[in-house]
Amino acid sequence: MADDQLAAIDEVVVVGTGFVGLPLALMLAEHGKQVVGVDIDENLVDAINDQTLHLDEEQLQTLVESDRVNEHLEASTTPRTGDAFVVSVPTPLDEQTKTPDLTYVVSAVESILPYLEAGDLINIESTIPPLTCERTVIPLIEEAGFDVGEEIQLAHSPERILPGNVFEEIVHNDRIIGGVTEASRRRAAKIYEPFLDAETYYTDLLSAELCKLMENTFRDVNIALANEFALVGEQFDVNMNEVIELANHHPRVDILTPGIGVGGHCLPVDPWFLNDANPEQTTLITNARRINERMPRVAARKVRRAVADLTDPHILALGLTYKPDTNDMRNSAAVAVADDLDADGYSVTRHDRYVDGDSYSTLSELIEREEPDVVLQLVPHTETVAELNRMYSDLREDDVQILQFTGEDPLDPTQHD
Repeated sequence: MADDQLAAIDEVVVVGTGFVGLPLALMLAEHGKQVVGVDIDENLVDAINDQTLHLDEEQLQTLVESDRVNEHLEASTTPRTGDAFVVSVPTPLDEQTKTPDLTYVVSAVESILPYLEAGDLINIESTIPPLTCERTVIPLIEEAGFDVGEEIQLAHSPERILPGNVFEEIVHNDRIIGGVTEASRRRAAKIYEPFLDAETYYTDLLSAELCKLMENTFRDVNIALANEFALVGEQFDVNMNEVIELANHHPRVDILTPGIGVGGHCLPVDPWFLNDANPEQTTLITNARRINERMPRVAARKVRRAVADLTDPHILALGLTYKPDTNDMRNSAAVAVADDLDADGYSVTRHDRYVDGDSYSTLSELIEREEPDVVLQLVPHTETVAELNRMYSDLREDDVQILQFTGEDPLDPTQHD
């Protein structure tokens, strides 16, 4: 069937208006689609509808406040009928068993079943384990009385956006779309046509599921390699970051930068989905994950050594997010470092200028109020680094020790001391 023969998609129901679903809903509404954004969080629903939601990206915030978006987007706690349903809910990891929890995905699909009509499209954007569409999603739709592929089109187009750069990436990142049929994947592409300025590649459902997991696992394994190099360098008392820079002069080598750990929703989680699907063939993947999970403990150990000469130091920890210049705390390595020090009996006060409830107006006011013995910068937010550098001399005169996980050796917090 030619693309111009596929039924139009004018009304889209986006289930899950979090980090992934909301940007999609905003972009579709801005381009004239009639959108219903569904979320179980009533406060979030109200904030979207009355345009009081605050996002940390300027372009997305502009969309939230746009009259055109307000005209075309309605948030609700329950789905409605539509031409297409997009499932954008999290797939968390059970931390004890390291197995995927499909509760949200199942609930989202079940929630739209009463509103499904023959000819509708369901597109799963959530990151999911291999064979989830075949073994979980399709049976749910079929139990509701629909023939998947004939009456209901099903596609999987995993999100590939990076928090903090969502607006740029949702438009310009190539998109992978798997479908139960050719018509399913081609019609799913119509959802993104209004704003996508990139290539679309088509495949089957399983390949699309694996593709997303492989992308994030690739990055996690490569970060683990850099971290393991840093641990080797520690044994030789060598700044391995300098050695990595030398090695990267080789035309076919591109080693990443070591760090205090890997955070966010995807990289610490997705490799375990592959391990759950095939434990025997994922030894490298799981070892890499273990290395990255170990890094916050390594960072905490370095802090303990740096403050060993102080008696009961009060540590002011700055930065709680998983990456700089964002308010995203999911699986944050910085939090793990602070937790480790807390558990060891240190007095640790935590703040992050971008995190509600832990924010502050100026660093100077915060330090004056807390009177710390040690200022520990865990996350190099641009503004925090600049402010701390300006205060460096005054703090040292007041015998405040400054530890920063940034700079030439990101695993040595004492390099600025």
